[in-house]
Amino acid sequence: MGFALMAGLVFLMGLLWGSFLGVVVYRTIKKDSSPLSGRSKCDKCSKALSWWQNIPLFSFLLLKGKCFYCKKSIDWSYPLTELITGVLFLWWFVVGRSFFLLAGSPWSILQPVFWLVVGMALLVVFLTDLKYGIISDGTNLFLFSWVLFYRLLLVGNGEMMMVDFGKAVVSAIVLTGFFWSLWWFTKGKGFGFGDVKFAPSIGLLLGWPKTLVGTMSSFVIGSVVGVLLILLGKKKFGQTIPFGPFLVVGIVVALLWGGPLWNWYLGMLQ
Repeated sequence: MGFALMAGLVFLMGLLWGSFLGVVVYRTIKKDSSPLSGRSKCDKCSKALSWWQNIPLFSFLLLKGKCFYCKKSIDWSYPLTELITGVLFLWWFVVGRSFFLLAGSPWSILQPVFWLVVGMALLVVFLTDLKYGIISDGTNLFLFSWVLFYRLLLVGNGEMMMVDFGKAVVSAIVLTGFFWSLWWFTKGKGFGFGDVKFAPSIGLLLGWPKTLVGTMSSFVIGSVVGVLLILLGKKKFGQTIPFGPFLVVGIVVALLWGGPLWNWYLGMLQ
């Protein structure tokens, strides 16, 4: 099978998973039905959707962004989730594929699967907090369990040194304590408890010093966006904005550029 054809199939698979994630997010937050059963329906008129209205991304384009029955706009988060997940799968196949070939078997299979699942979980955190202002307990518990399981697997097979695992655990504990203090100090108005529950996963995932890089990046980016929103009149001073999306962006920054940024910071101190 040709590379281009395989990449196209991977992208389509990502669209399907994105459609599934969109439904799971909506049903988990709304709690109106099981995330894993029942037909999809319009959020506005509650009409059950036909199969051709459920084709990821393409149905949205075909219907011109409106429900076939009530003609009201389809929520932007659905096609966006599908597109981002499709791009994530494509990136994982095209870029990550060559990277993970460096890992020895069976890690050449386990490692990319781990990061792909992490990517989808982080996307759920980003969208649910951005749209609903909530990071669900289910998402936090799943992500923490998944990361902890993988880290223990690495340690057990000698792929991760115990000292590095210890640093990751300490990072998780310290970050959780820091976030809890912010939540307590602001009385939950300036910092949500969902962010506190998200902290253990961040620490275990990034370890030290990338946890610090990711956290600092989150606060810097969040501050810049907050100021811009105030200047543009989208928010008033004192209004809260979801912090989960900035934490996710900070995680991505730390994963991609954590090492160089940390070295640059240390160089600034000398």
